[in-house]
Amino acid sequence: MTDVQIVATQADTLPIYNFSLDYLRGRFDPAKHPDFRSVPAYLTDKSRTFYLRKDACAAFEKMHKAAADDGVQLLIISATRNFDRQKSIWEAKWTGARLLEGKENASKAYPAAKDRALAILRWSSMPGTSRHHWGTDMDINQLTNKYFESGRGLKEYEWLQNNAAAYGFCQPYSPKGVDRPDGYNEEKWHWSYLPVARQLTKLAQTKLNDSQIDDFKGAEAAAEIGVVKKFVLGISRTCD
Repeated sequence: MTDVQIVATQADTLPIYNFSLDYLRGRFDPAKHPDFRSVPAYLTDKSRTFYLRKDACAAFEKMHKAAADDGVQLLIISATRNFDRQKSIWEAKWTGARLLEGKENASKAYPAAKDRALAILRWSSMPGTSRHHWGTDMDINQLTNKYFESGRGLKEYEWLQNNAAAYGFCQPYSPKGVDRPDGYNEEKWHWSYLPVARQLTKLAQTKLNDSQIDDFKGAEAAAEIGVVKKFVLGISRTCD
């Protein structure tokens, strides 16, 4: 028996799932999880094998076809990252083995744990807090906002803004401001499959706390920052 069990259904929606906190925190292998599948290569940039939940993958496949019919190419360039994968990314940045934005050694620039964590959190999630754990979220085409501000990238982004909701997708990291004062910077490339992601957001709201964000370098900063409230839940109101 998996840790994701259908417990009820509603008309016109996907099933309601009984997700565990381990699932929420990415403590599983998507390659072995029965609710996941490898993403067909034609939907990706072919840089590696990607995994998504089967329902999210099917929805993206439909969106991909609709976009192609309109002359827009949507390709997944990053998908599910479990806890261990996120931990390797985070700790490489924490120790300075991987430079922030390709130029800054966080271990030297930010000696205090909170400051270092906040610097990394500009673009990377703490292990156990990433929406990429869930199998519902993906990065599309490019990883810079600038790409989506002109030319082909702008056409792709405008298509997503106008059509993604029809396939169940939403941009969780909208521009920061009065309506979204906390959380990650805007990510025009990051899209989330809401029929499932909303259920996981609600689980985070009710069951996840900062003390459960652990087992990696810098985890002590989670409570000081309030990472669950400010980052896990710091999303666009249209996506919560």
